[in-house]
Amino acid sequence: MLLKINHETRYVYDTPVQYGLQQLRLRPKERPGQEIKNWAIEIEGGCLELSFTDQHCNHVDLINIERGRTEIVIRCRGAVENSDGSGIIGSQAGFAPLWYFKRHTDLTKPGPRVRKLVNSLGDDFETDIAKVHALSAAVLENVSYRTGQTNADTDAETALKTGEGVCQDHSHIFCAAARLMGFPARYVSGYLMMSDRIDQDATHGWAEAYVDRLGWVGFDISNGYSPDERYIRIATGLDYREASPISGLRYGAGGEDMIVTLQVQQ
Repeated sequence: MLLKINHETRYVYDTPVQYGLQQLRLRPKERPGQEIKNWAIEIEGGCLELSFTDQHCNHVDLINIERGRTEIVIRCRGAVENSDGSGIIGSQAGFAPLWYFKRHTDLTKPGPRVRKLVNSLGDDFETDIAKVHALSAAVLENVSYRTGQTNADTDAETALKTGEGVCQDHSHIFCAAARLMGFPARYVSGYLMMSDRIDQDATHGWAEAYVDRLGWVGFDISNGYSPDERYIRIATGLDYREASPISGLRYGAGGEDMIVTLQVQQ
């Protein structure tokens, strides 16, 4: 499936920026089953300082916001051809060893609610893949999809307590629980072509667990199935913060607004 993406993120600042940096993870991963036909990133109001590959093999661009700007625009355009691997990504290809993906973070640290969720699954599974599929279903059963109840700093325990959340929350809970069960797990940020719309207001997020003899396997907990050819993997990390499409810092007073326009279509 050949997918076309148009993605724009616009930051509008209340006061002129004195100094600011944006870290972009917006270039899709090149891998078997995902081929980048063309991809371009345009910056309005900033300039590229350097590019590097991080420990997760994410391509990272560091953008310097021009001094005195009250707006910066980041545009991504391109085409990616995907094939359906039934959610199976395969062997580990990054610089980090597998044990690294068993580490807990502030957003995925297991507490009593995560432990209770894991214990509720029991041990009656013939295979490991059946076990992690059951975990994915259990996360969605305990935390229904609803926007506006959590934010980017909500951790797995808090999301479970709230009982409502979005794809980021589902993925953090899954990673926390999977690691507690002994599986390496990671967060994935990317794009999803939806069947009922072209225009979207945000990128997507899901999780992957490493299963013996299969390698990395994806789980879109929010939608209840494994990623197929409609998904484009952009970045991976231990949690959302390590795989966030855009992150950064800014010196100066005043607030900011972020406006996202996104189209994903065949």
